[in-house]
Amino acid sequence: MVVRLRFLLKGPRHNRIFHMVAVNQHARRNAAPIETLAIYDPQVKGDDPHKTVQWSAERIKYWLQNGAQPTDSVVKLLTLGGVLTPNSRYHKPSTSGGVETK
Repeated sequence: MVVRLRFLLKGPRHNRIFHMVAVNQHARRNAAPIETLAIYDPQVKGDDPHKTVQWSAERIKYWLQNGAQPTDSVVKLLTLGGVLTPNSRYHKPSTSGGVETK
């Protein structure tokens, strides 16, 4: 079974909350996830100027070690949070400005 780490949208239209979940890659978009790993709330609430992320770094690392493939947006959030290093194997290789040499 191929497992993917991706975001699942929850909440009303202008107050979205993202759940990072482990889900079977071949399951439908609205299928039940295997496990919820994180909750990311991008809305700034009240006096606190920060966005909220609650996650289980141990469970995320467990899934990554067991072959789960994260989406690009998940890789970006995990890199910002310090769970992944900036040049890990999940990052896409950078191009050399589109110039090819022969």
